[in-house]
Amino acid sequence: MYLGHLQVGQKAKVVGFIKDKLNRAYRQKLLSMGLTPGVEISVLRVAPLGDPVEIEVRGFSLSLRKDEAAALEVSQRA
Repeated sequence: MYLGHLQVGQKAKVVGFIKDKLNRAYRQKLLSMGLTPGVEISVLRVAPLGDPVEIEVRGFSLSLRKDEAAALEVSQRA
């Protein structure tokens, strides 16, 4: 499952990144902002056209573009 598939209010854990969808430099930037495998995230808001997606990670809000959210693999919490 990918972050772009989650609805507002849903929580998930980051599994990893799809390597061919993000360049290496931007992947490193997301990792440095706390989007590391195993971290729990929750979807706060989604813009009307789906771009951007606002998530909460490690106590702060982060907005990601639709293509960035599609490159983030997550597993939904039960």
